[in-house]
Amino acid sequence: MPQGMRLFTGTAHRQLALEVAAHLAIDLGDATVSRFSDGEITVRLNDNVRGSDAFVIQPTSMPVNDNIMELLLIIDALKRASAGRITAVIPYYGYSRQDRKVQPRVPISAKMVADLITAVGTNRVMTVDLHAGQIQGFFNIPVDNLYAAPVLLEHIRSKYDLGNLVIVSPDAGGVERARAFAKRLSCSIAIIDKRREKANECEIMNVIGEVKGKETLLLDDMVDTAGTMVQAAAALKTMGAKRVSAACTHAVLSGAAVDRINKSVIEEMIVTNTIPLDHKKEDCPKLTVLSIGNLLGEAIKMINQESSISSLFI
Repeated sequence: MPQGMRLFTGTAHRQLALEVAAHLAIDLGDATVSRFSDGEITVRLNDNVRGSDAFVIQPTSMPVNDNIMELLLIIDALKRASAGRITAVIPYYGYSRQDRKVQPRVPISAKMVADLITAVGTNRVMTVDLHAGQIQGFFNIPVDNLYAAPVLLEHIRSKYDLGNLVIVSPDAGGVERARAFAKRLSCSIAIIDKRREKANECEIMNVIGEVKGKETLLLDDMVDTAGTMVQAAAALKTMGAKRVSAACTHAVLSGAAVDRINKSVIEEMIVTNTIPLDHKKEDCPKLTVLSIGNLLGEAIKMINQESSISSLFI
């Protein structure tokens, strides 16, 4: 066991925390997280953590507000129990899409959440594939934004014909991500250009790039309702794509997302387990779930040993 390391988790994603603990060859810290009858969350640490290097693994996915509150309370408990350093490991950062003002009189919710995490006594934050990189600047403490790319790339290399593969960005905003993957796979890219010609008319999706007869892989950082991804897949098929697959880091999959994917032309949806999928894996046979447990475990070990984690960034 690395000197002084302690690992804790709330109720959001215990399975991922257990995978990280197994990689580090340590046990999860003993913490009781429960609720009063009115819904209030109560936390008790059953281990001595004085002077320890504590890591709290807690994605702030659905139910977002409950999971954020659990994270804050566990960190506060660690601080009041005199933990030496507290790192919030947030595989999926909730509210990340609200990173700027897009209209008058709205909050910048991602910044507010960052302020809460910092104010409660967090010394460091670790996350995976932030929706907007500038969120790192919302914190006045160190932030390690890891990338799930190594995990996704390993699967793609083992299963796809790279000589006939095209990485497709579902919108203009994801071009940089698609280009980075294509460069590492030595394949070409395509872009979905989505526009609405007139008000109240359906969006038209144009494909920029050669996809006819190709294996295509739609790439995004997250899939929420899956509406855009499914429409983009249909556009690729219309343009003659031989096969359409999709990949993302964060499988939010809210609302009718699973049903949409099941009915779509997408043959495989590759995701990571930054968010617990519960019954969704059984409901959607097209899902391939890859674990980021070893990635998080390596980063935690390097931080605990005060060594560079730059080797984990590609």
